[in-house]
Amino acid sequence: MAQQVLLVEDEESIAEMVALNLGLEGYEVEVITTGTEAAEVIASNRDFDLFILDVMLPGVNGVDLCRMIRKKSDTPVLFLSAKGTTTDRIEGLKAGGNDYLPKPFDLEELLLRVNVLTQGIKAEEEELSIGNATVNMKTFEGTDKDGNQISLSKKEVDLLRLFAQHEGEVVSRAEILDKVWGQDQYPTTRTIDNFILHFRKLFEENPRDPRYFHSIRGVGYKFTK
Repeated sequence: MAQQVLLVEDEESIAEMVALNLGLEGYEVEVITTGTEAAEVIASNRDFDLFILDVMLPGVNGVDLCRMIRKKSDTPVLFLSAKGTTTDRIEGLKAGGNDYLPKPFDLEELLLRVNVLTQGIKAEEEELSIGNATVNMKTFEGTDKDGNQISLSKKEVDLLRLFAQHEGEVVSRAEILDKVWGQDQYPTTRTIDNFILHFRKLFEENPRDPRYFHSIRGVGYKFTK
């Protein structure tokens, strides 16, 4: 399945050039020309594998769009902008951007940066296996340890995705709150504990002696398979 890219760019010639060349590389590209329309698409929770955002846009600017994306997911964000000073780049990266490419840019460099940002996603399995259980990361549905059908929330899938990306590593509570809930939401660490307890009930043969979801006292959690 081709990776989905949302390109938000109000300069028609640039949008056409980028979309054409990404299409030749095998990506499916949707082009939007205003920040207002892009904000509506982001709010609709549609799935994309990469966001390419111009900074100066009609309506909502690219930096604010990035902040909206970060409240919902850790999908890579590449900024394209005529504003290429160090201050501008820092602002974009602080908002959650993964990369920042000033205009005018070299097409080959753009394609290389897109490849770097998406290569981790290409390797990501659409279906996550946890023992005998499975979770489809696109449909939010799957089976539990006993083979029963289950449906998960977006937050639960986002948390599972974060764990899968850091398999075998300790993920701190602070990172979980930042990546899954976002900086503008203020759940307690007990909220995370409740998610972990729910995962153990669904996926662990013995929730009291977990094999997959481990609590690391005073730090966070570790997912192992």
